[in-house]
Amino acid sequence: MSATEESGEEALFVLTAVLLTPAQFPSVLGDDYPEACAALGMEPYEPGYGLVLGQDGKGARWTVVTDDVSLVAIAIATWDCGMEYALSLDDRTVVASLPGWPLAVAVAAPGVPAPHDPAPDAQPGGAARPPLAPPDSGQWGPAQRRLGADEIALQWAIWREQVDGDVTFVAPGEKPHGGVRRVLAEARGYLDTPPPLGRIRSAFAAGDARTLRADGPGWSMVARTDDIAFVLLDEEPGEVLPVGRGPELPGLLTALDELAVRPH
Repeated sequence: MSATEESGEEALFVLTAVLLTPAQFPSVLGDDYPEACAALGMEPYEPGYGLVLGQDGKGARWTVVTDDVSLVAIAIATWDCGMEYALSLDDRTVVASLPGWPLAVAVAAPGVPAPHDPAPDAQPGGAARPPLAPPDSGQWGPAQRRLGADEIALQWAIWREQVDGDVTFVAPGEKPHGGVRRVLAEARGYLDTPPPLGRIRSAFAAGDARTLRADGPGWSMVARTDDIAFVLLDEEPGEVLPVGRGPELPGLLTALDELAVRPH
């Protein structure tokens, strides 16, 4: 999916791109859209941004932020279909050029040095912003917890098969899991006090169902509106806790879905 776009004085070899919108943003950056924008030093512009990840002619990693969301969305959709698309940004749409990449990128531009962080004096205006970098996969924290929830959403069927039957509640040992009870209570609180934009997101699923994603301080929840939910907690490294439908979950998921931000 490599392409080249001219930004400023030097060409950028584009490797990939992602959307940064209220309904679809790299959750590694935050629990909601404003938090994800803040991680990049950006204002939470409601129409959103596109993030273009590439290398300059010296091989340095750059993340170019553009407000031309439609162009980036078209490029991503075209690449997802296995077709080529030469993503070329108009300089007038470039909001910022940030050193580094916030996400892990497995490919590199051909014919340039290996990916590396640019020198501080190479940054626009001579600013010495620490380069963006993906989270350490060997650690567990909010970013890794959100990435785990992303994986469950993408591989729902695989994770669902690992649950034997339809559990009524998560109960390690003899007592219900307190962390899960806290998550459900906080998610229920969103119905009375709507959370920041993007903290609840809804996407297509099989049939008439929706894939629901909700996040909060120290927790992430992934659910299907017609099925169960999975919870991940900061205080439970690597654990995925299933929550059965029971008498309350269906109504909670339906209500959260009504509050959720949806892709256009």
